[in-house]
Order: sequence, then C-alpha cells, then structure tokens
Amino acid sequence: MGVVLLAAMALAAIGSPQAQVRPIVIAHRGASGERPEHTLAAYDRAIDAGADFIEPDLVLTRDDVFVARHENDITDTTDISTRPAFADRRTTKVIDGQSHTGWFAEDFTLAELKTLRAKERLPELRPESAAFDGRFEVPTLAEVIALAKQRSTETGRTIGIYPETKHPSYFASIGKPMEKRLVEQLHAAGWDSADAPVFIQSFEVNNLKALRGITRLRLVQLMVGAGAPADNAVPGYATMLTPQGLRAIASYADGIGPEKRLTVADDGQPTGLVAAAHAAGLLVHPWTIRAENVFLPLRDRDGTDPRARGRLRDEMQRQIAAGVDGFFTDFPYDGVAARDAALDAGKK
Repeated sequence: MGVVLLAAMALAAIGSPQAQVRPIVIAHRGASGERPEHTLAAYDRAIDAGADFIEPDLVLTRDDVFVARHENDITDTTDISTRPAFADRRTTKVIDGQSHTGWFAEDFTLAELKTLRAKERLPELRPESAAFDGRFEVPTLAEVIALAKQRSTETGRTIGIYPETKHPSYFASIGKPMEKRLVEQLHAAGWDSADAPVFIQSFEVNNLKALRGITRLRLVQLMVGAGAPADNAVPGYATMLTPQGLRAIASYADGIGPEKRLTVADDGQPTGLVAAAHAAGLLVHPWTIRAENVFLPLRDRDGTDPRARGRLRDEMQRQIAAGVDGFFTDFPYDGVAARDAALDAGKK
C-alpha cells in the first residue's frame, strides 16, 4: 500500500474516530510461544496469562469433526511421521493452488487423530516449548469451547474463542463445507448473538459472506499486504485496503485482521489503516506479535541471534497507540502486560 493512499485514508477518517476501548489480547493458537500450538495446554496457559480470547484454527476430520490445527497438513504439528500404521496415508494434495506432501486431517477419523500427539512447530526457535512434545492430544472444537466455559467460571472472566476457518473453499471442494457445521456448533454452545464472546475469522471472502447469512456472530476479514484470497472473490487484498474496499468488507464483516505491518510500519509509524477502518465501522485486530528477534522489527530486536527474545512489548504498545481494538500474540502474558501498561499510562 502506497504512502499517498494511506495518508488519504487517514485524512478521510478525521472527524469520525472510533473511541479507544480496552484492546483485547488474543492468544494466537494459545500461548504458542510456550507450549505446542493448538493444544489444550497452550490454551489453558494463555487463559492463566490473562488472555481475553483463545484462537483455534479449524480443520475437519474424515468424520466431519472440527479439530484445532494450524493447517489440515498435520505433518509438522503432530508425531504422525513416526507412526508406521499411518505411513501409507502420506500423500500429495493441491490446496489453494499450492502442492503439499504430508498427512492431512481430513484423511483421518477423530479416533485416529486422538492417538497422535502434538509437537512444537518451530523447535529450533522454541526449544522450551519443544520439551513438551508428545504430551498433548489434538483437541476438538468442542473441547476448546468446554475449556473456555470452564475457565470463565473458574476465573470470573469471560474467555472468548476466536476460531479461524482454514481453507474453507478447499474443504467445500471435497464435500466438507464448513459454515453450517461451525455455526450449528457455536449456536448450540449458547453463542448466537453479536455480543457473544466469539469472533469467526477467515482469509477468504465468500466463506464470511455465507456465514453472515446464517449467524449474528461477529466476523473478521483476515488480510495480508500482497496476494489474493484463495476463493478469488476480489482481485487482491490490496483492493480491500482502500476506503471503498473497507466499506465493502463492512457489508458482511465486523472487523479486519491485517498483518501487523499494515497497521504500524516497521519504522514504527502508524499507516492510517486503523483510522480508515474505524471510519468504515470496522474493528481492527492485527496479527501476530511474537517475542523472537526473527519476527520483530529491527528497532525491537535484542542482539543478532534470531532466536533471542526482543522487545515485543514495545511493538505491542505501538499497535495500541495506533488505536487497534485488539491484537494477536503468541505470548499473551506480555500482551496483557503491555495493554495494561498502556491503559495505565493513559489515565495519568
């Protein structure tokens, strides 16, 4: 997105700012910087850290059960490659135009997946988390919902869930459309209104439009700075980042989830996207703030080791200062600390 366009967006938003509220801290795949992602242990640790929402990425099993995995390719997040009984299910598939070779959730029943154990996806960067490899199962959406409800009762805080539909067009193409199944399960949990502690997110467009037709739950359009949604519903994500594109999103979604550089550039300056999105009536939840140097802007890195922990709270506070309504992080303890420090500073 060009500087001139961003400036124009910011100017267009003047006079209609959205009042800053307490930004929500969204635990990206749980406390995934400390425990293998998308495990009940990672979600539980995130809740202990004070996260407002936990995020399960959702894929479907052969018997149509939602499970929490970052991708339907489970090669890098489970011990499937060490299981001789499943060796013959290794295959190659084209998903969203990309070829993938491995093992896929949709080729296994839930009972089969439950025999597997989760592992750290980034073991070289996160050896402390990798030490927990082999301890935890692949959780179902039902188990994530139950955890959120149980911990809400225990803590006296409302713990929300922020599910992402992964590759919905692909799943629809193999006879497993996600929308109706997901909405039925969330509604059955008692979450069927716009004030329920739920956001449903997707990188695709038609998926969200279909969801809007059957639920009042809040929806979030994910976006990156380049490329296009897998369903080709729009020419590219860049078209979504214009004032006209944001207004179009507001016709079917309640917010946007942009990659973090779209809200605050690497030089630390706000881009104008937050103000423009607010002017269109959209919430803004950027992703994903991580602790390791390799994921941080140069200004926030500590030393040259890509694995070393940098100043992620500084990056979080710049996002908060830009006016975001929440943010995703692998380290929710730091997210809560940065959010609360920013709010305390604002009271002085």
